[in-house]
Amino acid sequence: MWILPGKFAIPLLFAAALLSGLASAHAHEGHDHGAPPPPTSSTIAPRADASSPDLELVVIARGDKLEVYLDTFRGNEPVEGAEIEIDAPGGVLKPTSAGPGVYSVAAPFAARPGNHDLAVTISTKGIVDVLTATLKVPPSPQPQAAAGTRQWWGIDPAFAQELSQRVGQPGTSLLLLVGLGFLAGVGATILALRRRRSAAGLILLMALVPLFVTTEASADVAPRAVAADIATRDVSQRFPDGALFVPKPTQRILGLRTTFTEQRAHRRSIELPGRVIPDPNASGLVQAAVGGRLLPPPGGFKPLGTAVKAGNVLAYVHPPISAADLTTQQQQARELDQQISVVSRKVERLRAIEKIIARGQLEDAELELKGLQERRANLARANKEPEPLLAPVDGVIAASNAVAGQMAEPNSIIFQIVDPARLWVEALSFEPQSTNGAAQGLFAGGKSIELAYVGTGLADRNQSVPVHFSIRSDTDGLRAGQFLTVLATTTSDRKGIAVPREAVLRGTNGQSIVFEHSNAERFVPREVRIEPLDAERVLIVAGIDAGKRVVTQGAELLNQIR
Repeated sequence: MWILPGKFAIPLLFAAALLSGLASAHAHEGHDHGAPPPPTSSTIAPRADASSPDLELVVIARGDKLEVYLDTFRGNEPVEGAEIEIDAPGGVLKPTSAGPGVYSVAAPFAARPGNHDLAVTISTKGIVDVLTATLKVPPSPQPQAAAGTRQWWGIDPAFAQELSQRVGQPGTSLLLLVGLGFLAGVGATILALRRRRSAAGLILLMALVPLFVTTEASADVAPRAVAADIATRDVSQRFPDGALFVPKPTQRILGLRTTFTEQRAHRRSIELPGRVIPDPNASGLVQAAVGGRLLPPPGGFKPLGTAVKAGNVLAYVHPPISAADLTTQQQQARELDQQISVVSRKVERLRAIEKIIARGQLEDAELELKGLQERRANLARANKEPEPLLAPVDGVIAASNAVAGQMAEPNSIIFQIVDPARLWVEALSFEPQSTNGAAQGLFAGGKSIELAYVGTGLADRNQSVPVHFSIRSDTDGLRAGQFLTVLATTTSDRKGIAVPREAVLRGTNGQSIVFEHSNAERFVPREVRIEPLDAERVLIVAGIDAGKRVVTQGAELLNQIR
């Protein structure tokens, strides 16, 4: 343990404290311990933006060049083929196209720090606009000395320059620093001569002071170089209040599109559970009139999905005959055979004396004989010919319960024929609602179909009333029995802002949100209250005013920015 002598302790401690304080001040350059700067200040290039009711403009400085991004104001769609002239400090510039809605031009003034006023004239598709903006280019950071570079006493050149700026007189501050080092050296020498045991420790202390200064100053070079590199890029980010900064190049990648909010009266829609059913005018059932054994037609039973025509034979039903019935039929056959034999002889006798009898007697006998013969033929066929099952309408076989040899019950459904191009939707309404005929069907996969109102039933079906709609759009891919949600328009009006369903997202707190495009590169989340409107839109009834720009495409990607 060594102790500084009282005679030299105060000067030496003062010099060491001053050097340590100056080194600490140099190592924390740029940190004022106040409010943090805006998050985008170190991650974006200098830029300026302006807009009109038709166009929106963003000018970005990339060194000595300018990039101009031009979009429509309402839809945020890139504007191609525009003629642009920029009245800048260096004269009139004419950017050329560098991509869809992107224009580039050389601008030497953009590399100079300061505020540069721009007047941009745009001509595109019959629109002529003059937009003004101010491009603010911040000063470049001071060049830093390379790590490990020192002057006398281990003082970093950048540290000496900053010390000069703090004092106000460059020459005086440098001399002051050299003088303090000289006094510290003299004190160390005197102390070493008087007390050798403490000389080594003091010399080590004096050597660590400039080393600390140089090390701290050199460590500050790398972060500044990184910040300078980041400043040449555009990075999307989210602010603490939830607002987003999204540069125009990123907006193009995400494909963001917007629309203007309009407060209007819309017909309120109700959601009804429904399912697809066949059109009763284009579908039919094939049933067995009597019980019997099923037999296939020539070629076998037709598989599901086979197109058939009305009258095509789909199957045969062979009715079984019991022993009692068979005995009765045989007895009837013998009686008919006997009657046919008697009448046949009678006809022969009448024909022999045809010239002397009335013509009517012969004709009556012939008619009686013909009737008996037909009865006998029908009785013979009843034991041999099965009942054919015919298709009642044109369509395809949607359901089949046919199995060869199966015993079919009377009135049992063997086949169901459906026309896939003519389908209906049956919805169930649990409240008395009146519709005006317009409706849409929404499936789980997101597919929607147009519906036309057909009629509403009056009978109660499990505390619900069936409502029928016909499908007006393409029925490709639909099948009978498929479930869907019916959005039926009622006759009552509801005021609100209609937006696409994909524009509304679910926030972290479970509340519905939309993104408002408040500025060219700024998006603000707004909590809203919505109601269903139709299959593709919802109605915003609270949370955002009319006349705002709302993101309608790419909102889900926008919500993932952190």
